[in-house]
Amino acid sequence: MTSRAPDDDLCLRPATELAALVRAKEVSARELIEAHLARIERIDPQVNAIVTLDAEGARAAADAADAALAAGEEVGPLHGLPVAHKDTHATGGMRTTWGSPLHADTVPARDELVVERLRRAGAVRVGKTNVPEFAAGSHTFNPLFGATHNPWRHGLSAGGSSGGAAAALAAGLVPVAEGSDMGGSLRNPAAFCGVVGLRPSPGRVPTWPAGLGWATLSVQGPMGRTVGDVALTLSAMAGPDPRVPIALSEDGASFAAPRPAELRGLRVAWAPDLGGLVPVEPVIPRVLAELLPQLEAHGAVVEEACPDLREADEVFGTLRAWLFEATFGDVVRRSPEKVKEAIRRNAARGAALSGADVARAELAHTRLHEQVVGFFDRYDVLLAPTTQVLPFPVEQEYPTEVAGVPQEDYLGWMRSCTLVSATGCPALSLPGGSTADGLPVGLQVIAAPRADLRLLEVAAAIEQVTGPARLPSL
Repeated sequence: MTSRAPDDDLCLRPATELAALVRAKEVSARELIEAHLARIERIDPQVNAIVTLDAEGARAAADAADAALAAGEEVGPLHGLPVAHKDTHATGGMRTTWGSPLHADTVPARDELVVERLRRAGAVRVGKTNVPEFAAGSHTFNPLFGATHNPWRHGLSAGGSSGGAAAALAAGLVPVAEGSDMGGSLRNPAAFCGVVGLRPSPGRVPTWPAGLGWATLSVQGPMGRTVGDVALTLSAMAGPDPRVPIALSEDGASFAAPRPAELRGLRVAWAPDLGGLVPVEPVIPRVLAELLPQLEAHGAVVEEACPDLREADEVFGTLRAWLFEATFGDVVRRSPEKVKEAIRRNAARGAALSGADVARAELAHTRLHEQVVGFFDRYDVLLAPTTQVLPFPVEQEYPTEVAGVPQEDYLGWMRSCTLVSATGCPALSLPGGSTADGLPVGLQVIAAPRADLRLLEVAAAIEQVTGPARLPSL
């Protein structure tokens, strides 16, 4: 085991503990930022999680945080905590590249809403985390910054598209982070890196500005090393905004400290292959199945069951292609050589859609919603593998085969997440164990539409049974 540097203890504590220490003035925000900057300098060259770093800006913000606390000012729930923002989220005065050569030197004039809310909650901006080009895909690499490596094993993928965020958390570079999720981009990297990633219900974390304000497929959400850390961060990110038409009305503070659910009598559905729809490497459900007797020992009732998700592929595939054409179509037509092939292909598919195609997808979307609502009348929570594969080599763009089944394109290996995205259900990836050689395996915990608090409560209860997540020795 690698010996730890003197400041590592601070960097590896849960965000909830760090927030309490800062508020009690037992640790200063400046001490916290210095510890994390030292660890970033030592570890990130091997991980490549943080692609833009503003050490002096972070120090100045930490000093301001300490001054506010000393003056007796009211402070937010994340006061003094270092945070890194996904490099697809606009940060005022700080480079935001979207992982694309088209934006290599772009410096937005203002923060987008999710960044603004974390700043108002007292978080100290350290920098930006790596992403795939335009966040397309669940493996984090791009032509500007290269690939992010998994902190558990150098040379393996950290997942994506919030791969830089997940790797930064697992490596102890920041205590909280944020990302976005269309087809698994918060859940997949959380599973690969052994941390927690929450895809909230659409509208729970309002996205602004957004050209497609009524769209529900892509959401923003928090990541952390524990369920409590994720809940604390969600409390700062969630809440209504009149500019966002799908924004939900509940105040974010209600999510700050969820009580673990009572496991006795909890109705748990277990879907190791989502009703036979997705191939999964056998080791993944085998590891996760070891959790089920532990839940039953605490009184949960576990049955193998899954909602009918057969229409989810059409819903996700059609609506995603439509979104890609709307978002990237002009860029692809104007500068095709500057956009990766996967984006060109998806935009082209969107351009070929007819109104009838989109209408059929929305009709199926409605039926799918009704299907999952009925399912969660019978079950409190659905458990499934987060990913279908284990972390793969960073040189590989995407797995072309899963459990012996060839995959048609770069989305095929992500269907354990994309099928769930289409339902609109909140879903969370929780560390669910590890393989014999030490790679993390993620457990996907899924709740009824808009039941985000219930999801956090159940995940907190499962976390109590499994124990705190391990972190890699770095």
